[in-house]
Amino acid sequence: MLEMIHSTAIVSPKAELGSGVEVGAYSVIGENVKIGRGTKIGIRVLINGYTSIGKDCQIFTGAVIGSPPQDLKYKKKKSYVRIGDNNTIREYSTINPATDEEKETKIGNNNFIMAYSHIAHNCLLEDEIITANCTTLAGYVHLEKACIIGGLVAIHQFCRVGRYAIIGGCSKVTQDILPFSLTDGHPARPYGINKLGLKRHNFSPESIRTLNKAFFYLLGAKLNTSQAIKKIKETLPATSEIEYLLNFISSAERGIAK
Repeated sequence: MLEMIHSTAIVSPKAELGSGVEVGAYSVIGENVKIGRGTKIGIRVLINGYTSIGKDCQIFTGAVIGSPPQDLKYKKKKSYVRIGDNNTIREYSTINPATDEEKETKIGNNNFIMAYSHIAHNCLLEDEIITANCTTLAGYVHLEKACIIGGLVAIHQFCRVGRYAIIGGCSKVTQDILPFSLTDGHPARPYGINKLGLKRHNFSPESIRTLNKAFFYLLGAKLNTSQAIKKIKETLPATSEIEYLLNFISSAERGIAK
């Protein structure tokens, strides 16, 4: 199946388009762009720079992908945007390449990026993530698998959001967000585990109970973080979720929001 390109679209002859790619009216595709089969690009979309997009993605009106990063340190060196398969990128979202030469901004598979989201230079988004309208990710933000970011949330550069966490709308994130957590506020603080989200992802009742106990030690037992970690290790089984949670905390460079 050949690609379908609207007569008003401008597609560089050097761009690589897979079979079945659709390019809507007035969209512009640059010479160093690669687009996988079955991806649909809407009206007035700009994709430029060294950008690769996987198969079966949907990119809606006004999205801008691959334009230079909004970073004064950027020296017009070759850097990348790499987007996986089956992603939805809604209206007027912006995704910038890395600041540093030969580095990348990377988005995995099966993500839903809602309208007016901004994904800055050097960000890493794993898989199955939702960013609601007007989410703003500063440089080097790392969103782990299946986290959900509410509308109008701003996340400070270098912050991480752990797996299966959910952040409420209009929150201000300045430190790492615990995996599995239900977080909200200005600044954002965790209030417990994302119980509904864990159930939806088929976590067992026993795993949820164990994580709930761990969060009690971290948030509700009037212990500092070191004391809480010690208590978790002494009293809870070393499940894969607990080991991951403790490793996440120990590797935090900006501290953990609490």
